[in-house]
Amino acid sequence: MAKVTIDGRTIEVADGTTILQAARMIGPDVAPPTMCYYSKLKTSGGYCRTCLVEVSKGSEKDPRPMPKLVASCRTTVMDGMEVKNNTSEKVGDARKGVVEFLLLNHPLDCPVCDQAGECHLQDLSYEHGSAKTRTDFERRTFDKIDIGPYVQLHMNRCILCYRCVKTADQVTDGRVHGVINRGDHAEISTYIEKAIDNDFSGNVIDVCPVGALTDKTFRFKSRVWFTKPVNAHRNCDKCSGKVVLWYKGEDVLRVTGRKDQWGEVEEFICNTCRFEKKQTSDWTIEGPRQVSRHSVISANHYEVFKKPRELTINTIKPLESGEGNK
Repeated sequence: MAKVTIDGRTIEVADGTTILQAARMIGPDVAPPTMCYYSKLKTSGGYCRTCLVEVSKGSEKDPRPMPKLVASCRTTVMDGMEVKNNTSEKVGDARKGVVEFLLLNHPLDCPVCDQAGECHLQDLSYEHGSAKTRTDFERRTFDKIDIGPYVQLHMNRCILCYRCVKTADQVTDGRVHGVINRGDHAEISTYIEKAIDNDFSGNVIDVCPVGALTDKTFRFKSRVWFTKPVNAHRNCDKCSGKVVLWYKGEDVLRVTGRKDQWGEVEEFICNTCRFEKKQTSDWTIEGPRQVSRHSVISANHYEVFKKPRELTINTIKPLESGEGNK
């Protein structure tokens, strides 16, 4: 076991735990943001650099600070280590630079993007980005390609987090897409524009932190904050069948996996549940999905609020003699 202190809060964790994992155990107020790390996917992390932290004390045996900021998703804790995240000025400046780099070629598609309202890049930009840009050149663009009937690829929005590649590699039975070319020309694509078509290919939509991979069946149908998320399940021979149905009125506009507080799906779901079962009669409804209060999706959703207790004449007791003069 190792004791690590993050932003002044100490926790004891098992050996081999990363700084990011330890920070998440403490709570979201000290956990660094992530764009490429995904706890359900092996070897994820180390690409986006948004989780950089400052190690002010290496360990009890070697208390020297680490000379540079380190990626918390790749750096394991050591006994006595002290880490600065929100309390470090260096981290704040570096994270602001990383956000600027991620937005360098990112188009201003938020008004028309289906990911708007649940986009991690929007949250990151709001919390750590700058109000103005320092670039005035044309953004890099890519030719549109068709990768199948269910998934829409917007390569111009991609930040190369590799989540979709690792999902296809580890969850599906055959990966047909990946990163081709190098440097500024690197892009997500399929080999000779082959369609992505297998039972779990739709999960690349859930893991994408931006609007690069979206649901074609939900395309331009509604803004996400106008929909109502509801937990539901069904007996499925391919996956757990535990999903979130997104309603507008009585219509199910889309089906997604259930996500935890870090925006990661709890269980991957199959394409049958995601794309082919969009009738309420296909599902057993569990109840409204509780949405974090900071999310725009929670607007006008009052499921978690309780009605105040109403007083009746029988619950009002008269004052005892002399009590009103105290």
